[in-house]
Order: sequence, then C-alpha cells, then structure tokens
Amino acid sequence: MQKKLHIKKGDTVFVITGEYKGQKGRVLEIIRKTNKAIVEGINLISKHTKPNAKHPQGGIIKKEAPINISNLMLIDPSSGEPTRIGRKLNEKNKLYRYSTKSGEEIK
Repeated sequence: MQKKLHIKKGDTVFVITGEYKGQKGRVLEIIRKTNKAIVEGINLISKHTKPNAKHPQGGIIKKEAPINISNLMLIDPSSGEPTRIGRKLNEKNKLYRYSTKSGEEIK
C-alpha cells in the first residue's frame, strides 16, 4: 500500500526549498512511484527535440521536470499562505483534508 500524499493534482503549491524557492504553481501531475510532482512553471529544463507532428520545427523546448513532494507546501485557500495539511473524518465517515493554520476544509 502506498503512503497518502498531502498534495493532489490541481492544488496550488508553494516551493519551500531549492532553486525555485518562494514561487507558486499549480500541480499538473503526481508521480507516486518516485514521490515527485510536476508543477506548472517550476523546475524548467531545456529538451532538445527532432521535428515531429507536434513540433514541426523541432529545436529546444522548455519543459517542467518533476520536483520532490517534500519541497512543496499546499497554499491555504482562505489566507493564500503555505500551510500544513491534516486529515479528519466528516459526518459521513469520509476523510477530508484541512488546513492546520485556518482549520478550513480543502476541496
């Protein structure tokens, strides 16, 4: 069984360490096997490509590379600040994520 992660696809996250420290972005993809995430506009690499149907010109393309999930913090939807995540059971015995700073539920 794999460990539950504190971020999901579509969340807005804050980079807490590394070259892109202090920047915000939206999670495009989660790679559970390697514990990494691809974040929009963060950790850009230059990829050299041959001409193909998608890129008829070819050349150098800027692309997001995976970043470790431990370097990311979820942004609290109410305050807009980075926050830790907790989990609670609701009335229907379903787990939901909540912000530890404001106590508000995260959709």
